[in-house]
Amino acid sequence: MNKGVRPGPFNVLVLGSGVAGLSAAVRLAGPGTGVLTKGVLSQSATRWAQGGVAAVLGGDEDSTDLHLADTLAAGAGLCDEEAVRILVDEGPGRVHELITLGVEFDREATGMLSLAREGGHSRPRVVHAGGAATGAEVERALVDATYRTAGAVLEGWFALDLMIEDGRCVGVSALPSDGCVVEVRADHVVLATGGAGQMYSVTTNPHESTGDGVAMALRAGVPTADVEFVQFHPTALHHPAMPRPLLSEALRGHGALLRDRDGERFVDELAPRDVVSRAMAARMSEQGMAHLWLDATGLERFEQRFPTIAASLTSIGLNPETDWLPIAPAAHHLSGGVVTDLWGATALPGLWAVGEVACTGVHGANRLASNSLLEGMVFGARLAERITSADHGPERTGALRVVLGDAPIDGIACTAVPGRPLSWPGPAPVGVAPDVPKLRDSLQRAMTDGAGVVRTETSLGRARAVVADVAACMGDRTASVAAGELGNLLQVADALLVSARTRTESRGAHSRRDHPDTVPSWRRRLVHGGGEG
Repeated sequence: MNKGVRPGPFNVLVLGSGVAGLSAAVRLAGPGTGVLTKGVLSQSATRWAQGGVAAVLGGDEDSTDLHLADTLAAGAGLCDEEAVRILVDEGPGRVHELITLGVEFDREATGMLSLAREGGHSRPRVVHAGGAATGAEVERALVDATYRTAGAVLEGWFALDLMIEDGRCVGVSALPSDGCVVEVRADHVVLATGGAGQMYSVTTNPHESTGDGVAMALRAGVPTADVEFVQFHPTALHHPAMPRPLLSEALRGHGALLRDRDGERFVDELAPRDVVSRAMAARMSEQGMAHLWLDATGLERFEQRFPTIAASLTSIGLNPETDWLPIAPAAHHLSGGVVTDLWGATALPGLWAVGEVACTGVHGANRLASNSLLEGMVFGARLAERITSADHGPERTGALRVVLGDAPIDGIACTAVPGRPLSWPGPAPVGVAPDVPKLRDSLQRAMTDGAGVVRTETSLGRARAVVADVAACMGDRTASVAAGELGNLLQVADALLVSARTRTESRGAHSRRDHPDTVPSWRRRLVHGGGEG
């Protein structure tokens, strides 16, 4: 679409094409809105999302208060309660908007939406599409709407860095498919670039999830927080395929059981993901196993209820009706990111962030299952509303109020992380071409070994030494998309490792074997690019 289109200037430039960015783009429809993505529009982490959308859509047993309480409990003391309240209150309306756009969620024979229970939820409140193809269905509807309404869609464009003039973000430098760096100017830039699961050798994230938006913010000194909290999905299929195929949380919600080498259950299958992943890591270590098992043999009508998963399992010779399914935790979701207020504004005027790239305060130290698609829908809509208003912020609200404030808020303090963002030497010597795929593999293996489900000071130090070595070898990160992605992965990995070594406790998705307790004084956000409050 829009071949040969002049790249801006735009009123709003959305970077990324997942649920968060496109939820904003379809509301900002018009010739002044551009969407820039390094792949094609439909190529995002949203498409891979098997989990559903958590929202209170009716029923006497559930309430938004219960959804709020479950989210706060999963977040282990670091959620911004006001942000969570917005999420649970506005979420049902966003789900109904998706239905209006044409999203077909699963329904009971009565015609009512089918509601599932997932880990950390006290009630069934998660809607799915196609059993475990929710992300693909949501993405389909939003992509269709964006093609119809956006002023320009720049596919195959890789954003390199933020452009800042007079203390305001005024666009990005980008690398189009012809390889010549271009300035794309805009009054408002929206980071909706997703997560950074490709820091790890075992991940559920697609190849494109390289932390691009977080890295750009880190290089620009825009406050970024909570990056030590990487959620690992406990039931990723143990299989050479990458990204790892997910065995949806909905399976456990319908009664599938976790079993160890001896066939014994060892954890509450519906506990929050961090609890289940830690229990799995401990049992795998005790038994000397590379994986455990998910027993779904007791589930009825598996193929009809979960056709996507059934097809994936059949393709590798597994039958969920008779076989236990090999599973192991895999890097899944970055709970932190670029700090925003309750409308998606960052501390840098003209720059906004939404979705997995953002730290809204909703997830705290550990994301509640199926809150991520919801977050993108809710805060994408709020961001669009604020951009079209006269008041652009940023405000002292949400997670950003701790960063901009002078004192702890609701018991949560802010601490600036010492040191500077990662930097590396200039271009490699003439005639020396860095082996980018090999360097990326080295980084991923080091992060999986040193900054996985359970960490120590020693393991984190080893991983950071590899980050430094890889950075010294990679040369010019603007030379190609592959080099740029590796540079971004290194940037985010270094920030994660610094934060993880600084946080000498275990909380949510951050687990330290050498500091196993949750410490009240560590109820604070560790912020890169921000002051100390």
